[in-house]
Amino acid sequence: MFGGLARRLFGSSNDRRIKAFRTKVAQINALEPELSALSDEQLRAKTSEFRDQLANGANLDDLLVPAFAVVREASKRVLGQRHFDVQMMGGMTLHEGRIAEMRTGEGKTLVATLATYLNALTGKGVHVVTVNDYLAKRDSSWMGRIHGFLGLSVGVIVHGMDDEERREAYACDVTYATNNELGFDYLRDNMKYDVRAMVQRGHHFAIVDEVDSILVDEARTPLIISGPMEDRSDLYIAIDAFIPRLDPDDYEIDEKQRTTTLTEKGNEHIEAMLSEAGLLKGENLYDVENVTVVHHVTQALRAHKLFSKDKDYIVRGDEVVIIDEFTGRMMPGRRFSEGLHQALEAKEGAKIQPENQTLASITFQNYFRMYHKLGGMTGTAQTEAEEFLDIYGLEVVDIPTNLPVQRKDDHDEVYRTAREKEAAIIELIRDCAERGQPILVGTTSIEKSETLSEALKRAKVEHQVLNARYHEQEAFIVADAGVPGAVTIATNMAGRGTDIQLGGNLEMRIERELEGVEEGPEREARIATIKAEIAEKKQKALAAGGLFVVGTERHESRRIDNQLRGRSGRQGDPGRSHFFLSLEDDLMRIFGSGRIDGMLQKLGIQEGEAIIHPWVNKALEKAQKKVEARNFDIRKNLLKYDNVMNDQRKAVFEQRLEFLSAESISGPIAEMRHDVIDDIVSKHIPANAYPEQWSSQELEEEVREVLNLDLPIVAWAAEEGIADEEIRDRITKAADAAATERAERFGPDITGQIEKAVLLQTLDHLWREHLATLDHLRQVIGLRGYAQRDPLNEYKSEAFELFEAMLARLRETVTAQLMRVELVQSPPPLADEDLPEMHAIHQDPHTGENEMALADQSYAAADENGAWPQSVNPNDPTTWSAVGRNAPCPCGSGKKFKHCHGAYA
Repeated sequence: MFGGLARRLFGSSNDRRIKAFRTKVAQINALEPELSALSDEQLRAKTSEFRDQLANGANLDDLLVPAFAVVREASKRVLGQRHFDVQMMGGMTLHEGRIAEMRTGEGKTLVATLATYLNALTGKGVHVVTVNDYLAKRDSSWMGRIHGFLGLSVGVIVHGMDDEERREAYACDVTYATNNELGFDYLRDNMKYDVRAMVQRGHHFAIVDEVDSILVDEARTPLIISGPMEDRSDLYIAIDAFIPRLDPDDYEIDEKQRTTTLTEKGNEHIEAMLSEAGLLKGENLYDVENVTVVHHVTQALRAHKLFSKDKDYIVRGDEVVIIDEFTGRMMPGRRFSEGLHQALEAKEGAKIQPENQTLASITFQNYFRMYHKLGGMTGTAQTEAEEFLDIYGLEVVDIPTNLPVQRKDDHDEVYRTAREKEAAIIELIRDCAERGQPILVGTTSIEKSETLSEALKRAKVEHQVLNARYHEQEAFIVADAGVPGAVTIATNMAGRGTDIQLGGNLEMRIERELEGVEEGPEREARIATIKAEIAEKKQKALAAGGLFVVGTERHESRRIDNQLRGRSGRQGDPGRSHFFLSLEDDLMRIFGSGRIDGMLQKLGIQEGEAIIHPWVNKALEKAQKKVEARNFDIRKNLLKYDNVMNDQRKAVFEQRLEFLSAESISGPIAEMRHDVIDDIVSKHIPANAYPEQWSSQELEEEVREVLNLDLPIVAWAAEEGIADEEIRDRITKAADAAATERAERFGPDITGQIEKAVLLQTLDHLWREHLATLDHLRQVIGLRGYAQRDPLNEYKSEAFELFEAMLARLRETVTAQLMRVELVQSPPPLADEDLPEMHAIHQDPHTGENEMALADQSYAAADENGAWPQSVNPNDPTTWSAVGRNAPCPCGSGKKFKHCHGAYA
């Protein structure tokens, strides 16, 4: 009660922050006349002036007002766009390391230039993070014009670039990149064998666009770099044949948790089948020897009972391709982990690819927390404000709109069946199309968008379906969604980053229609014609009521629904949103439609009738909050466990970098050797033991095995009055002498190279094994809960012991190899070629977009076979987004694509 009273008297913390921003905005506005009078050269010189001030002790906060004023003036001259006052507030929020929640159409892309410019003045580099390659390229060339005008260098990182190109891009003042590219570059850098081969130069400041998508949706699973393991296809095929023979009461399915388990009867049934096929060792399925078989049975059961063809995945040729849950896009190259993808391949009769082992991994939470300062922007962050604060320490600031929102949000319409709901949606679409009102229809999957499309074809309603595989094509379709009478069907998150403007998008039309038309009177005349057409169409769309957004069902997250809604009503335009639901929708069916169905029957709802009431909205919101809370717990739990690995990862990566950077590592190598000797001696000569209690023979054998030394330790132990310290000293002197002799024989340069090669390769090998062990530990540690122990504490304890054991093995393995090494021709080269075969995957279907995987497939098709993928038309440049960077350009110039039409502006 008192909190509410205080808010009414003094305003909320958000209101107070906005009030403080308004003061600075007034100061920025006051500088506008002065800066407008400057020439381009004088305006550009401000950058050097600001850098001198920083060198002389000023801080970035001191420069905020003049720097923001300079960026606004540069934007007016270069792009013809003047930042609104609310955009200035958004820029201040980003600079302070917070999240700016700004509605769709408020110009977030332009907002980023303010904080980017200010923080790039330090010369430490600023990363602007986008959700896909198309937006990274678009924003770097579009907003990069402002930075270039002011004397800053701009780079872009997209898939298919080589290390040299990446290094140049990271060296720029401002670097645009996708979240996946940044994370994988970090992991790959920490697998390199030469400091000069690394591409990143630190993590100073990042601005994350669509921050909710990247830091929430994609944060459920880690980024993983993996390599292939041994082939087990026969086992997958054999076990897959058993699953269709199971009876319905042999297993239980939990749709909420997405799990399947065998019942007691099912265990007996599968045991009998495995035994008959000779795949069961012993009599019991759960004997230790059968742990691999149990894992394969579980994954085969999940593949058959939880994953549906054309919903969770599609089969294309001889390949199982994941369909992303949020975007509804195909994800070629992405694979489910832990053998699930292989189980799906066996189920569908596709070629079974080998499993992968983890070589390196990191979560987005831990990657982005490495930045000294982090800011973000999106249209929908308030529903996840707790998570942003809890995990990333990021506050959400609600930035007011430039013009009041005029959109009308209707109550949800609930039908008993999906058939009735579909009929109502089609009737509404037909009505809007006839009246000339543009309508955007949001669906939750490709399958549902295509089903609705078929229904519209039968109803003879013209429409566009937006489930394109390439973001560039998506952007063009979304840009036309505001044309009067346009009907666009899209998956809920498709086309993010592109504004739907009533009447059409001027920039997109110019790009599409005037490509190849050179600057001059003809181009200007055609641009004027396009502007007039758009203005006329905008008036028609406004008269019809603006953009009408229709949701065909509620998503698990309120935030995704809000993103769809936010497409309408940009910059004060009128608009409307309306969601249709049925009791057969997944959310309603899984999270409590029973009571609502009973209520509808009691009310006597007839065929085709709907219930519309605020209570229904509240019930749905509660269901969505439950799912959001569950997903938050999943991400939070993942982070708790990953934090344990992250501490170890940081220790290993930092130590590795020290070894790489050092001119000589003879000191650490000698320390390792001495530690190994201490461990060996302590194992065979216990403290305070008499010489007759020593295991002298075993010690002599282990010294021969580990240190490659033939020493008379048994004879030494028989000497009168000898102590364990003296034996330790004799072994140490002999080992040091052998190491010194070898170093003198090889020479210091070659010795240094050999030591580095052996140490780094051994460390990498043991770290991979350690990651696999931690993965297995993570899967079973929950069972400790049955013994009233906290699984997380148990995991921390076990993981620490495993880490200590890994370091002990590292010392022993490196010492043993270096005490045996002989020079045949040359030392092992420290080059990238030594890295194992690697695949970059972000492997969960609930994690958002992965442009990398699609690019991997298309680059391979173009580069290796010399033929373009089917989606590439050499006569249509809009299809060239699938062309490999190192492939020949489709235009026929003979140059590589990256040096021709694929060059970045």
